[in-house]
Amino acid sequence: MTTPLRIGLAGLGTVGGGVGKQLEAEGARLAAISGREIVVSAICARDRSKDRGFDVSGATWFDDPVDMAKNADIDVFVELIGGSDGSAKSAVEAALSSGKHVVTANKALVAHHGAALAALAEKGGAALNYEAAVAGGIPIIKAMREGLLANQISQVSGILNGTCNYILTEMEETGADFGDVLADAQKLGYAEADPSFDVGGTDAAHKLAILASLAFGTAVDFSSVYVEGIEAVTAADIKFAAEFGYRIKLLGTAVQNAQGAIEQRVHPALVAHSAPLASVSGVTNAVSVDGGYVGTVVLTGPGAGEGPTASAVVADIVDIARGIAFPPFILPQSELQPAETLEMGDYSGAYYLRLEAADRAGSMAEVTKALAEADVSIERIVQRPDQGQDGEWLPVVLITHETREATMQRALALLSEHADVVSTPVVIRIQGS
Repeated sequence: MTTPLRIGLAGLGTVGGGVGKQLEAEGARLAAISGREIVVSAICARDRSKDRGFDVSGATWFDDPVDMAKNADIDVFVELIGGSDGSAKSAVEAALSSGKHVVTANKALVAHHGAALAALAEKGGAALNYEAAVAGGIPIIKAMREGLLANQISQVSGILNGTCNYILTEMEETGADFGDVLADAQKLGYAEADPSFDVGGTDAAHKLAILASLAFGTAVDFSSVYVEGIEAVTAADIKFAAEFGYRIKLLGTAVQNAQGAIEQRVHPALVAHSAPLASVSGVTNAVSVDGGYVGTVVLTGPGAGEGPTASAVVADIVDIARGIAFPPFILPQSELQPAETLEMGDYSGAYYLRLEAADRAGSMAEVTKALAEADVSIERIVQRPDQGQDGEWLPVVLITHETREATMQRALALLSEHADVVSTPVVIRIQGS
């Protein structure tokens, strides 16, 4: 009879507890699918007395995840500790170095150390699976590592952070500003007490770096991702965007140009109402992949939470039980090329620009003159005298023609010094322009 696949589970928080419960509840079915029983034989957690929602009586407890990773009585080390360094990194390295398979939901670890960990996995003949690290329950890693292999991918773009998408959706639906909606999201558990990792764009950037490596056959390069969060987006911006036919989303986008150079960027973007990503609301995630033969494929689903994320971890475990293994980033690590990256200044697209101009005759002429001097061409302009402060300023919104990022930054520098501009202009890029 086939021997059981022995799991060492490090981290019994929301996701770790969910993994244990799913393996217990679905054990017979998963054994039938994979051809062998899957058992949790070791656990590493802080509190041994806490009820985890599944039977842990047969598992050996460890205080140190590195010790568990090295233990000969496990076949698969499941890392659900989190963090790009520290015990998570040390334990995963120990497991791979000893030839054990690794399953992780840790996007920061993979984004920062994916190349080195992949090399360790391949050297030891072990799997490194990380489906749950990107977009929770959406099987985007499996889709890119398997289903889309015939396609030369030119772009991958997505809503990769549910907290940001929830905040922007609520701002649109209620008219409330960022700070108020963030406070509500924290009360509901959608945002952490320190939300900077999410709302600042770092979480989405980790996920994008992983997707870019899979899409373009390059080594993971988190350091080259341009990152901008949603903190500066206001209810006024969302309202103006709607008037122009757009919704504002935090998008992660990776594009490879005809010369093979790659741009990776995370920032708020105006997305046309007709685009698939515009309709994705609440905490839902979505990933859009442009392939040479398949066209555009969009996958949507829950990006976080116990059930969806744990189910992705369990699917990775089942692949190992079935003997299915791939190089972590599709190509063997030795064949992954360093990414030739484009600087953000080379980006080109249309822009949404909102500013507050002095409410006096000739003010707008001076503002448009300053933009013209910077070589920024205006497509549309809207003034809202009814929303300004009588006799002092009025809000003005402009949509530009396609412009290079470096050119737009020069224009902003000119406007910031202009006597007729009474506050720092808000700039948001327009997706797909």
